[in-house]
Amino acid sequence: MSATIDLDTVRAEYEVFPERFQSLLMATVNGEGDPNASYAAYVREGADFYVYVSELAAHTQNLRAQGKVSVLFIENEADSKNLFARRRTTYQCTAHHVPRGEAQFARILDAFSQKFGGTMDVLKGMKDFHLYRLHPQKATYVSGFARAFVVEGEALNNVRHLNDVGHRAGNAETQKKADVLQNEDH
Repeated sequence: MSATIDLDTVRAEYEVFPERFQSLLMATVNGEGDPNASYAAYVREGADFYVYVSELAAHTQNLRAQGKVSVLFIENEADSKNLFARRRTTYQCTAHHVPRGEAQFARILDAFSQKFGGTMDVLKGMKDFHLYRLHPQKATYVSGFARAFVVEGEALNNVRHLNDVGHRAGNAETQKKADVLQNEDH
């Protein structure tokens, strides 16, 4: 890899990337290990993401039973310079149920109402909906070809380049093409 990467710039990009989205993509598994991909509207407080989801949905049952979820934010295809190098952040999270009646429950539902308006006024009264706090433990941020970063630490602010040598090509011609793709991305 020829260009030096400024990890402070990467950290700043990573921290604001989820703000571009009103919903997040979730990957959960059930007790048999069957995967489920879904999405939910979210609000963020500090490092945590909150989702208000129906117990009728498989992801809610999986959150309750497994207490783990992978969360994905990914750049829109139409906004991407290259479909194979879409900007994205994946979080590995623990999922914690927030019971009704707690101050945190009311505060977060108010934040949902402010962000999403009238629909939340209806959903607030639905007893089959549950609030979950998704607490990130680790993240991966990809901002282009050979620009993948692991984000770790208590505050998820320690960024390290996943592979500072770039992709490995089978021959010199393919390597030249890969270098061009990588440089076009930035």
